[in-house]
Amino acid sequence: FDPRHYVGTHCHGFPKTGPHRLRFLLESVKDLRETLKKKGSTLVVRKGKPEDVVRDLITQLGSVSAVVFHEEVRETL
Repeated sequence: FDPRHYVGTHCHGFPKTGPHRLRFLLESVKDLRETLKKKGSTLVVRKGKPEDVVRDLITQLGSVSAVVFHEEVRETL
């Protein structure tokens, strides 16, 4: 979870993630973790800036051969 997603937006000052969306996200992550667990896998959940968290995970795991990500599309006004 990127803390920057839970503060005001750049243009309007509204929260990017309100309480209802946050609840939905938390429930979705919990459900995904449970589904993966039933299939013999797991889900790593971290809080922090992705650029820091991913770097730290790669260092901890040590044998990472690829990293795949997507960038949030930002609307230009």
